[in-house]
Amino acid sequence: MNISRTVSRAATAAALAAALSVGAIQSAAAAAPAERAGTARTVNTAAFTPVSAPVFKAPLDDGGWTGDGLSLNAADNAKVDAFIDRAKRAERSISPQVRAAALISGAELIGFDHRLKSADSLKRKVATSLLEHPERDVNDALAGISDSVRYTLQWPDGRYTKGVALAASVLSEWGNDNAKWSNTWGRAKGYKAINSAWRAPRSEHLFEVQFHTSASKDAQEVTHKLYEEQRLPSTSPERAKELQAQQDAIFAAVPVPPGADGLTAPAPLVPRLPQPSLRPQPVG
Repeated sequence: MNISRTVSRAATAAALAAALSVGAIQSAAAAAPAERAGTARTVNTAAFTPVSAPVFKAPLDDGGWTGDGLSLNAADNAKVDAFIDRAKRAERSISPQVRAAALISGAELIGFDHRLKSADSLKRKVATSLLEHPERDVNDALAGISDSVRYTLQWPDGRYTKGVALAASVLSEWGNDNAKWSNTWGRAKGYKAINSAWRAPRSEHLFEVQFHTSASKDAQEVTHKLYEEQRLPSTSPERAKELQAQQDAIFAAVPVPPGADGLTAPAPLVPRLPQPSLRPQPVG
């Protein structure tokens, strides 16, 4: 289902200007309810989510990294560190636009303090990719990562469909190229939400935006530890099936907002041009 909505240049410019002001965003987050259209509330899920992160180990003395039975050699670890530095620089220009899109669409901006993926979590993801795909190198693994910078926008069920369509349209109009749109609201089992990836116009860095309702976000938080265990190389196939069944049962209770299963990515405003290689440049 395609939903179009015209956003005036004056309105988007005003929202972006407000997003650039930390004080304005903090005031909006502390102000009256997020139910009020055009207001974004920044919510730190760590304040009410009792989910503990996996325990990781520090880098090895030789410059490598190890954790949860996974490892990176010194050369690969250095490339991941360089990628993390690029993500931090890119975030500075991405966050104001995402904040403004939240304001315009009346979304709550969830977990903004965790918008940068932690170094250990990212290294664990790269090491898992290399283990599962030995034909790939670290540059290939890094090119496939879209959530080193990530955001979550959330709406009430009744405003979800229009809110997602508007937020996605705003991001697209500001030059962010949609690289991924995974709408799982219509699936019979498992995770329910929309996960999208975008390529920022200035840095060409990929970032993730998840579109949730309160119920789908709660389910994601509850199943996080189950998902993390399921992904570990040490998890047996039998145990992985058990973990998936538990996640399916939790997501089965999540209501599907009207029209959510038909939401699609915004059409590009201009024909897509060939993109430069996403493979990180060699370090050193």
